[in-house]
Amino acid sequence: MDAVHEHLNMDEVKISPEWALAIPGNLAIRKQVLPFVEQDGMVYVACLESIDSQTLQAVERYVGKSIVPLTAEAKSLERTIQRVFQDVPGRNGNTTTPLRTQLAANTNTPGETEAENAVALSDEIFRAALIRSATDIHIEPNVNGVRIRLRVDGVLETYREVPGSLQTMLISRLKVLCGMDIAERRAPQDGRFTLPLDKNREIDIRAATIPTKHGERMTLRLLTMNDHPFSLNELGMSAEDNAHFRAAIHRPHGLILVTGPTGCGKSTTLYSAIRELISSRSLNVLTIEDPVESLINGVSQIEVDSNDKVSFHKALRSVLRHDPDVLMIGEIRDEETAETAIKAALTGHLVFSTLHANSAVSSISRLVDMKVRPYLVGAVLQASVAQRLVRKLCQRCRIEAPLTEEQARLLGRPALADTAAFRSTGCRYCAGTGFIGRLGLFEFVFFDPELAQQIGDRASELQLAELLRERKMPTLMDDALKKLAAGQTSFDEVITVVNPF
Repeated sequence: MDAVHEHLNMDEVKISPEWALAIPGNLAIRKQVLPFVEQDGMVYVACLESIDSQTLQAVERYVGKSIVPLTAEAKSLERTIQRVFQDVPGRNGNTTTPLRTQLAANTNTPGETEAENAVALSDEIFRAALIRSATDIHIEPNVNGVRIRLRVDGVLETYREVPGSLQTMLISRLKVLCGMDIAERRAPQDGRFTLPLDKNREIDIRAATIPTKHGERMTLRLLTMNDHPFSLNELGMSAEDNAHFRAAIHRPHGLILVTGPTGCGKSTTLYSAIRELISSRSLNVLTIEDPVESLINGVSQIEVDSNDKVSFHKALRSVLRHDPDVLMIGEIRDEETAETAIKAALTGHLVFSTLHANSAVSSISRLVDMKVRPYLVGAVLQASVAQRLVRKLCQRCRIEAPLTEEQARLLGRPALADTAAFRSTGCRYCAGTGFIGRLGLFEFVFFDPELAQQIGDRASELQLAELLRERKMPTLMDDALKKLAAGQTSFDEVITVVNPF
């Protein structure tokens, strides 16, 4: 079979680990060949123009499906194979048999081989998570075995199912790495470890176990995976909101809040704001986080201790003695932290923090619920930002799909029926998912004397929301609809993450 001359730039292609790891690492490295996605029952294989038929036949035997070889740009293919087989932990890059084949051959052999299988399987899981840029790994025992899922761009993808006989050894292997008690299987446990990638990079992994009917379940969160630090211009803010937000963060003091559910990118937004500040002038910046998700050069980052030796409140009281210009508090989660943060903002510090609230204006109610006096909230708040994340449509395979009457009604905007929108289809560049990366949706409230007065007068959340509507302040849904019409995301993504009512 001859390779199709496509000249793929593999730096722009999302790799499916299910197929990339189906061949031995030494074959991929030696012959510069890599299966990377399945579409319509065919597995697409990136290769050089000089690929020989024997190599392609070997690849086809390993993947167990018909293949379509596509020529790739040589340097980008080399970098991708390096990333898949050599830059991440495990032994697959040095073996002549894929990990999956090893496991299939040894699953039912007892004793020492089971332990070897558990080590090989954990290596493969981490390798797959890194290939897909996953943020979480879920190991879920069930009646049929163990399901392994990866959270990619906020969505859980099933990576593979393994026999239940591997469950105990796999969990024990990961517990050893995390410093947990392998003998304790009836109580939840937490742990952590660091996974080195190369001399200059490592990943901090947080793990938690909980007993279930079919055995222990484990969830692992992978931190500091993103080597590319986002700037404010890359988050998805409109030009107007970006300008207002930059003005707010360059003020000498006050409180700036980012609100939203877990995993919506709040910390990324605050990290971007801090990088913007320290790039413009010399500042003493300290952060208090649980956990530290990304390292910022030139910033003192303090991690809250799970045994409460270093709590948010204790750390915050201490760092105020270190003459900070800017403080970032990972989350305001109790009355003491809220009170100290407000006092810091009142005494000449610029304070960034996150809060669990449904909208930008509801952050005011959350602070008042924490016993912060309303006039103090009005006095210190500079900006409140509500944020969500939606997946970005692959620009190569998206297709036009105007909004139907039912979709417009579900969005709360019946007048938008038949207006422009796009949906995903899936192609070999996006690993067949139809999406590449994520995009922020934003709702901003910037506080002025009138709003501060309303808050000090104990205006309700509904009254404040009505005032903002009169000012025509864009909502999360407004921002989502702009990005939907521009073809940046899809209807399904919007309706999943934004409540239209």
